[in-house]
Amino acid sequence: MDLETVRVFIMTRGIDFGTKVLGAIVLWIIGRWVITLIAGLLRKLLARNGRVDPTLAHYLGSILSALLNLLLILAVLQVFGVQTTSFAALLAGLGLAIGTAWGGLLAHFAAGIFMQVLRPFKVGDFVTAGGVTGTVSELGLFGTTIVTPDNVTTIIGNNKIFSDTISNYSALPVRRVELTAKVANGVDPIDAAKRLRAAIVKIPNVVETPAPDIEVLSFTPEGPLLCVRPYAHTDNYWQVYFDTNRAIIETFREAGYPTPETPVVRRTAT
Repeated sequence: MDLETVRVFIMTRGIDFGTKVLGAIVLWIIGRWVITLIAGLLRKLLARNGRVDPTLAHYLGSILSALLNLLLILAVLQVFGVQTTSFAALLAGLGLAIGTAWGGLLAHFAAGIFMQVLRPFKVGDFVTAGGVTGTVSELGLFGTTIVTPDNVTTIIGNNKIFSDTISNYSALPVRRVELTAKVANGVDPIDAAKRLRAAIVKIPNVVETPAPDIEVLSFTPEGPLLCVRPYAHTDNYWQVYFDTNRAIIETFREAGYPTPETPVVRRTAT
């Protein structure tokens, strides 16, 4: 190869190639700057919204940044004349294969995003979700961590939670304690309810409004059954629950009520 051939190649092909390289570099620099700007704006916008978890905002920004970088690479290849149609088809096929293989995981991911946005509960709430009852300790993109009352850490897939019934006991200011008390036949249930009401309102953390519900619930062979339903904040639920049981025992003992017993039916031979 002589100098003349090199000169001709540079004059005919070198300038065109150099222009493409320069254009690709400029495109890459500007594209990266725009992508960083867009991803940063998305993170800031989501962070200002109190309904969106910071972890979700970071992940959404990262996903958007990855997609835009992929488009930028395809654009740079297009500058060099590389046909990206087959490359894009390959990526689409690869994405379909990954989506099919990880269908369950992607379903949990999608449900996690909806949960982060809709916020049916937050960290610290006492809930029943996915068949598990306990306190929410972490909201993840794929699973939610709940600590049950017996101190067991349980991780539930977000898709199972989002497709099932969710009960949030912390959403309202107070929660009703469900208890019953049975009095023996011969005991005045109205007097028993009055005595219980006077004792229960003195229990710490029992709220005044709404007032405790103490009424005759049903009648049994042993005697009338009273419903005993004080109201308390979720944080004080179990303290009120156990103190109410203790109040029932002490109140009936002080009143001298007999223990309810099943009536004995005696049959005589004829």
